[in-house]
Amino acid sequence: MGDKVVPGSAVADVDGEVVVFMIGMRINRLWAVRSWLPALLAMPPMLKELAADRSSGLLGYRALGGGSRLFGVVQYWESREKLYAYASDPDRRHRPAWAAFNRRARRGGGGVGIWHETYVVPAGAYSTFYSSMPPTGLGAAYGVTSGRRGAHGAAVSVA
Repeated sequence: MGDKVVPGSAVADVDGEVVVFMIGMRINRLWAVRSWLPALLAMPPMLKELAADRSSGLLGYRALGGGSRLFGVVQYWESREKLYAYASDPDRRHRPAWAAFNRRARRGGGGVGIWHETYVVPAGAYSTFYSSMPPTGLGAAYGVTSGRRGAHGAAVSVA
């Protein structure tokens, strides 16, 4: 995701269903480093693995911070099926990391909390608008085109 500003108004150049996956963690006990550090360090290699494999289905992502103890990533996927295929593939980084997290959690978890949410948004049930912004969110994942979309994603003219 570049920093080059797209002048004027733009919309995401997306047509069809959109899959948004949000994942994050919260450090519950700061001194329980053995609980949260492996979870924190597991995400960057997964994102690198996905970004290197264009057929994985990951279209783009953005890291989020939510304070000193909260970390998260918003991801955009081609399909729910590709997301789930990656998550369950024993030869990819996610499944072993998930198994290791669960083992640590059973041994005295609570030092770190994790969450994830998947949204499958039907075509036309989303709206995008960017004004003098670098490509962001869906615009970074799909690219942008000039114009503006209304509340249900229908293109409308810009005055």
